Amino acid sequence: MNDPKAPSDWFKVDGVDALVELTHNLHWSWNHAADQLWEALDKELWVTTQNPWVILRTVSHEKIKAALGEPEFRLRLDNLLRQNRESYHADAWFQRKHPGAALTTIAYFSMEFMLSEALPIYSGGLGNVAGDQMKAASDMGVPIVGVGLLYGQGYFRQDFDSEGRQQALYPVNDPGQLPIRPLRQPNGEWLRLQIQLPGSRIWLRCWEVFVGRAKLYLLDTNDFANTAAHRGITSELYGGDAEMRLKQEIVLGIGGWRLLRAIGLQPDVCHLNEGHAAFATLERARSYMEDHKKPFDLAMNITRAGNVFTTHTAVSAGFDRFDPRLIRTYLSHYAVDELAISVDDLLAMGRQNPEDASEPFNMAYLAVRGSGQINGVSKLHGKVSRQIFQPLFVHWPQEQVPIGSVTNGIHVPTWDSAEADALWTSACGEKRWRGDRPDEDDIRQIPNQKLWELRTAGRKGLIERMRKRYQCQLAAEGADPSNAAGIFDENMLTLGFARRFATYKRPNLLLHDSERLVRLLSNPRCPVQLVLAGKAHPQDLPGQELIKQWKDFINRPEVKGRVVFLNDYDMMLAQELVQGVDLWINTPRRPWEACGTSGMKVLVNGGLNLSELDGWWAEAYSPEVGWAIGDGQEHGEDTAWDAKEADTLYTLLEAEVIPEFYERDESRMPCKWLGRIRESMARLTPEFSATRAIREYTESHYLRAASDYRGRAADDGAIGLSLLRWKQDLDRYWSTVRFGPAGVTTRDGQHFFQVQVSPGTLNRDYLTVELYADSIHGEQPAIEAMDAVEPCADSPDAFIYSAQVSAARPASDYTVRIVPHHLNASVPLEAEQIVWRR
Repeated sequence: MNDPKAPSDWFKVDGVDALVELTHNLHWSWNHAADQLWEALDKELWVTTQNPWVILRTVSHEKIKAALGEPEFRLRLDNLLRQNRESYHADAWFQRKHPGAALTTIAYFSMEFMLSEALPIYSGGLGNVAGDQMKAASDMGVPIVGVGLLYGQGYFRQDFDSEGRQQALYPVNDPGQLPIRPLRQPNGEWLRLQIQLPGSRIWLRCWEVFVGRAKLYLLDTNDFANTAAHRGITSELYGGDAEMRLKQEIVLGIGGWRLLRAIGLQPDVCHLNEGHAAFATLERARSYMEDHKKPFDLAMNITRAGNVFTTHTAVSAGFDRFDPRLIRTYLSHYAVDELAISVDDLLAMGRQNPEDASEPFNMAYLAVRGSGQINGVSKLHGKVSRQIFQPLFVHWPQEQVPIGSVTNGIHVPTWDSAEADALWTSACGEKRWRGDRPDEDDIRQIPNQKLWELRTAGRKGLIERMRKRYQCQLAAEGADPSNAAGIFDENMLTLGFARRFATYKRPNLLLHDSERLVRLLSNPRCPVQLVLAGKAHPQDLPGQELIKQWKDFINRPEVKGRVVFLNDYDMMLAQELVQGVDLWINTPRRPWEACGTSGMKVLVNGGLNLSELDGWWAEAYSPEVGWAIGDGQEHGEDTAWDAKEADTLYTLLEAEVIPEFYERDESRMPCKWLGRIRESMARLTPEFSATRAIREYTESHYLRAASDYRGRAADDGAIGLSLLRWKQDLDRYWSTVRFGPAGVTTRDGQHFFQVQVSPGTLNRDYLTVELYADSIHGEQPAIEAMDAVEPCADSPDAFIYSAQVSAARPASDYTVRIVPHHLNASVPLEAEQIVWRR
């Protein structure tokens, strides 16, 4: 497997092609069987970079040749390569569970992917979810291909000046140092695509990344045939102004779908991981237009059924919005010449009010109108999202806004320590994260001694690595590196807090009463140590100030050696932290944490959580598995409530967490603490894994989306055409639908409702009459279809509808309504009309 980026004389050495093949598949990032190979070539470089391709590019040819000449090295290499090839082609969970399923390809679009520190094209949570889901899909045989951007600099790296203020650095991502390949056409030519931007067409270079049995395709604009300005489009992740962001999202959505087409893929399902890639829904429709000679509105009605939109945003201000003038500048040609619609029609798809010419273009609105299914990323976030998107379904009850939820999960093999992996393997087997859920009781059988050994090893490993990191950090800051040797104690309760520093995450809630925190950390009988990390966006000055406050606190002599802020929070540091801390703390302002996954990563390693009842923890928490702050309600930015929650946080630590950790039995182990670990591991780790999330996406969303798309496209788009005509008639004639007189009687424990309905000039088959009552006690709303029993005698075009329901609820709870109806439509997602009888 010759690589064009490799020196040509490499391949004169027998076996080097096998090494190249291994380095270029990121499967090594979660299957550590190859670690000894990379350590044998250059242990220090492996520890520093976790990038075997860099090692292969750096060490001498003589050293590679010598290693390949060692029988043990060569045997391990050959066995690994054989095992990998066999596993990539063997039937996995999906093939066994859904044999013959009409689901061949899911195109997974995301602005960022966190797969490995060797490929730094991520910022944080969104990329974490994308990377972990791709890995889980590979393990399970779910046919996902990723589509993203290759950033010339990626997200910023963090440093600090002498006063403790954050500095943003942008090292270059050299493609020659990354485990990626140019995507080649059959004739060997590098695949390059063109898209139209104002005044010129620009070239997009295509790359491929192997992720186990899956592939990730990346685009960049750093082609020498482009102008300097265009080459910089894919320079920074989340950098630049709104115009730069729009250009990036055009490249991702339109360019990304064209890439898939260029390599012969025809995805059944398009999954948008956030709204950044929503232009892919337009390009998918355009491709269908081209293939089947259909107009845009019909093509969109057919293809949207195969699109799934996952929103990660907890506040409407977080959506990408673009000035209409930018849309006209960059997409007028695309709308008129390629979609054959007006730019006003395109703008309407991204607006709440299509008639408002001043309203910005909202990418999330475009994603909603271009998709057949929508979900948030936790149960609470699903509820929040129904509120956020309520303006698009203005007359519908919030509970019926068509947004569900699939709670995120983490790819456990990426985040577990070697010790945790061994413990879980002995309890649940090697294939526990490759499909079906492991048995909780297998974990509950693990004895205290094994759990305590796991935690002790994790804490010890973290502190050893942390001291090395901190030594380098102190030297870079001009301080005495020897001070790192005395920080932290391997037997002390270790708290962790690491995440993006933003005001809504309240990273300084622990600092609310700094003197109380000092007393907590320096208690001589039950001491505590705290490790922190996190970045603030370069433009987020309040977030940077929160970091500065922690930096100042750490300099206090009373807490010396008990609190550390580790610079440049990245994937490698995150892995070290979640494998070692005893307690993970998370303090967002509810409900602004859509899900959060950092706390999930400690579960498999025996770490516990103390968190706000927000995101995933709102559905995960019970007293047996951890601790919580908050009352399950929203309090906005109420500073008095922040103070109350800070007090609760301190009290929990002082009265419950710390005493429980230090309460030892006759065998000198914290029995109660270990019982909590056991239940947390058994109950929560499988539930909040990417294995469960991909299983849920596949069985509840992907299979259905593929079936719906194929159904609409069948018979030359017959169902799609029927839906289009139905929607056109609704737009024309819905205003003529009327209610007449209504009545209700109650007898024998039943309410009997009757109402007169005139469909006007709308086909009566295009509507349904329903009784509706709001939900009570957390249940679903009560909805009962009413039957047309007879024509109305005094109004020939009207009909009498009737229904009966239990009188357990008052008749006044029920309201009659008229909603659109089509056997193949998703209402109200595809038809938001509704009439209530008031």
